Amino acid sequence: MGAVRTRTGRKRAVPWVVVGLWLAALVLVGPLAGKFADIQQNRAVDYLPDSADSTQVARIQDELPGGESTDLVLVYHRDDELTDADRRTADRQITEVSGAYDLAGQPRGIPSKDGSTLMYPVSSTQPGQDEEARDAFVDGVRDIVEGGGGLSAEVGGPGALNTDMNKVFGTLDATLLLATLGVVTVLLVLIYRSPFLWLVPLAVAGVAAAVSMAAGYGLHELFDVTVTGQSGGVMTVLVLGAGTDYALLIVSRYREELRRHERPYDAMSAALRGCGPAVLASSGTVAAGLLCLLAADLNSSRGMGPVGMVGVLAALVAMTTLLPAVLVLLGRRVFWPLIPAFGSEPKARRSLFAAMGTSATRRPATVLVGGAALLGALALGTLNLSGSLKQEDSFTERPESITAMGTLAQEYPERSSRPVTVIAPDERAAAVADRARTTEGVAEVTPGRSGSGWTEIAVFTTAAPETPAETRTIEALRAGLDPAGAYVGGPSAQQIDLAGSESRDRKVIVPLVLAAVFVILVGLLRSLVAPLLLLAAVVAVWGAALGIGGLVFEPVFGFAGTDPGLGLLSFVFLVALGVDYGIFLMHRMREESVRGAEPEAAALTALRTTGGVIASAGVVLAATFAVLTTLPMVGLVELGFVIAAGVLLDTFLVRTYLVTTASVLLKRRMWWPGRLSRAPERAAPPRERKPVAADAR
Repeated sequence: MGAVRTRTGRKRAVPWVVVGLWLAALVLVGPLAGKFADIQQNRAVDYLPDSADSTQVARIQDELPGGESTDLVLVYHRDDELTDADRRTADRQITEVSGAYDLAGQPRGIPSKDGSTLMYPVSSTQPGQDEEARDAFVDGVRDIVEGGGGLSAEVGGPGALNTDMNKVFGTLDATLLLATLGVVTVLLVLIYRSPFLWLVPLAVAGVAAAVSMAAGYGLHELFDVTVTGQSGGVMTVLVLGAGTDYALLIVSRYREELRRHERPYDAMSAALRGCGPAVLASSGTVAAGLLCLLAADLNSSRGMGPVGMVGVLAALVAMTTLLPAVLVLLGRRVFWPLIPAFGSEPKARRSLFAAMGTSATRRPATVLVGGAALLGALALGTLNLSGSLKQEDSFTERPESITAMGTLAQEYPERSSRPVTVIAPDERAAAVADRARTTEGVAEVTPGRSGSGWTEIAVFTTAAPETPAETRTIEALRAGLDPAGAYVGGPSAQQIDLAGSESRDRKVIVPLVLAAVFVILVGLLRSLVAPLLLLAAVVAVWGAALGIGGLVFEPVFGFAGTDPGLGLLSFVFLVALGVDYGIFLMHRMREESVRGAEPEAAALTALRTTGGVIASAGVVLAATFAVLTTLPMVGLVELGFVIAAGVLLDTFLVRTYLVTTASVLLKRRMWWPGRLSRAPERAAPPRERKPVAADAR
């Protein structure tokens, strides 16, 4: 008896120790989590690969006298012709800006042909590379520049655009965290129908989010991992979405085991033994898929890999250690008013998913072919996806820099207001400038700063920014100036490099993700057929989700383009996250098959027991990613929409109908070449699992 009491005492102590260790960890990482927002880099050049021409231009500009310049365009416009008073207002304000800040020369006004607009290119190296100083400079200029009485005065240009983007990303983390927590809270209350239970996974998810932010800060400081506002936002969604999914699976299995075990500790141990492998494999597929992004050429994608991975791992560790410990300490009463009593049977009621599974298995071939045809039809919507998203179309609500860009494009059709930046060696600068002037599509060439062996040259094209004509001019400049050792960069060139790198990354990373996920599935399911089935399903879901995006982005939402990274990032997340639900279903199906159930019975039992959890998890995950659609950045809206649509398709169509019917049709061949594929067609019925008393040996 003494040994029994000792073991019981140890069991009671374990949850307290786990909670204590987590509290200590939270105290240690809290200050680091608070620094996560400070390390985010959101300039276009921060997203680019190191080898890109535009990256080299940005780095060399940092070495020129004064460092990287902040370039603005001050735009004064009246619907009719500008008045003399308007011009005096512009001259006075330009003089005030020149007196307040150290500018690179006196700004010169350039009138439009119809006399309705004056633009003043303004450049300053005073802010240097400090983001806060740049934003303060832009805001200070905006405080000086103002219109009135029919005169509009706007501050645009690359520097103003960066400031507007920084303001969006600066509030992104807090907005996204609060919105996601609110959505998850509502869904957990509806799912658990308990006034207390929802608080536990939500609090644990909050702890995991803090740990992941601290880990993300550590990755940046120790390994110089690029952290952007996009990767930080996605990490937050991953922690809360995936973490809540793991919690739903564990809590569901724990509730089931509480009816069989008297002590909560024993029930939780049995629950973790039962669903632990599925949760581990689920998080492993997401982590492996994200780590494949390390092979990306883009800094932003390469940085999102480890940043997202630490988020998933933080959610995994928290949900498999802290969540069980807290639930055990709270005991059965946390489920009030639906407390699972020891030795009781769950209330008999018709399972929606059992009914759906039964209907699907009546004509499995018809259901499978029909579902596959539906996914294929939806995938045709990808043909309606528009071209790459321009910077001017990247906001859902147009800030001042974008409206200024629109005014310039309308009033100065004969030349671009945004220069292409050429960096040439000092000894070849004059020849490079002459070559640039003779390039088709070039309107003006202006030499700029020199230093550290390099000269900066501003090239203005005759085409508007980010148009096919400007792209042809930039490509011609690169082809003609490359032999002279010159680099061609600037905002428009950065967008070209981004699109090129995205195309390369898709070709490299997609096969890597598929291979990594396949290996994990083979190890978990001990089969080759089942993993191939799951991968085919999630790839079909990805195509269908992108197709739905193509059907609504421009016709319904009015988006003028598609983010270049949408295809790759949505693929990584939908494959890695979509396989999760297949793992939950297939692992339970394999459990039932090991116990001797026939293939059809195993499929239906797995669907009946996990269908509700999978549906709840899918709704939660889709809702958390749908929060991205409320943000003011078109790229994040598109990513959130496609992933949410894909998760819902995966949850309610693919897992419920297609995977189930495919399992019924394949029978034991599903587990080929594993042992289960060679089992006899008729096996002994599974043994009934009886309640286990606390003192049972």
